[in-house]
Amino acid sequence: MRAITWHHIRKQLNKDLIGKDSYRGVTLTYSWLANQFGHFSLGFIPAIAIHHLLTSNNPIVIDFSSFLGLTLPISNAEYWSAFGVWGLWVVFETYNFLKPLIFHRSSKRKALGNGQYTFQPAWFNVAFDTVTDLLYFGTGALAASVLCNYHPVILTLLLILLVLLSYPAYYWYTTKMFIQNAEYPFQLRLSQWSQNIQECYKGYILDFLKNKSEGQHILVFGSKGSGKTTLAVAIATEASINSNCCSYVTAVKLLSMFYDPQDQKYDRYLWSWRSCGLLVIDDINPGKPVKSDIITTNLFYEILNNVDNGPHNIAHIRNKNIIWVMGSDDPTNMLEEKWKTLLTEIGVDQKNIKVIDLDVI
Repeated sequence: MRAITWHHIRKQLNKDLIGKDSYRGVTLTYSWLANQFGHFSLGFIPAIAIHHLLTSNNPIVIDFSSFLGLTLPISNAEYWSAFGVWGLWVVFETYNFLKPLIFHRSSKRKALGNGQYTFQPAWFNVAFDTVTDLLYFGTGALAASVLCNYHPVILTLLLILLVLLSYPAYYWYTTKMFIQNAEYPFQLRLSQWSQNIQECYKGYILDFLKNKSEGQHILVFGSKGSGKTTLAVAIATEASINSNCCSYVTAVKLLSMFYDPQDQKYDRYLWSWRSCGLLVIDDINPGKPVKSDIITTNLFYEILNNVDNGPHNIAHIRNKNIIWVMGSDDPTNMLEEKWKTLLTEIGVDQKNIKVIDLDVI
């Protein structure tokens, strides 16, 4: 069964397009629609203005004939305006995409720290996003040209672009649905995570994302501020972008959800923690400087194995891919041993349990 169907897309479009965002909030899908409308407008409005400039006899309009070698007004202005504007955006977006590759410079945003990628960006995904933007720029420019001076060739090209846009629009809109239904506390790609981490741990993470089998568990240890939550969210975000059903939940909230009936449905969600493919369990323990365990393995198992749903809950935890966001792995508390023991006792194969300690550099 497909996680997101056309029925779900129609419902989401209805929520995004009907009503006022002043009282309903702004979703990722709404933001994506607004962003693409902006790209369309940045092709449409300049093309309209340039077409008017090239066809105007108004002496107030600046004459570029000496610079362009043309006499105003000029013929075929619908071509000049549409392809001129689109061409400028192609040059800009090409430079924007190739700059970090050619000059080996990453973004200067603070999220990227010292400019070095801990995890390489998904360049193919970035390239696809760039092409999608260019198609919207081109659609806007060609639509303006058709309105200013109808030409069958321009109309044909416009229709071709609309056909080409059908798949990118479907892909990106559903991708935003996958991300927003996971309910992450913030947005972060894995390439934006800039903390130090051992090479072997990087291998665990990349294998975790590539592995299609179920029942894979990663225990992420680290003191407060070590980046364990941001790393977990970044890993799960990459999985969401690859059309996986993911869920983010805090440990305290999950403990209460262990009591929910097996067939309970949530109107807000397309999937629950039980039906998702990847689960992020955050805030199990805060880590240093907090020394004591807030949620112990005994407490977790006691609530997990409650009278009503115990066997079902255990099966879901055992067979699901989970990122466990733990506290500091204090040798006196032996958190790693306790949680690995708990997972093996409920049936998780020990080879499917990986440990990442962000305090070990």
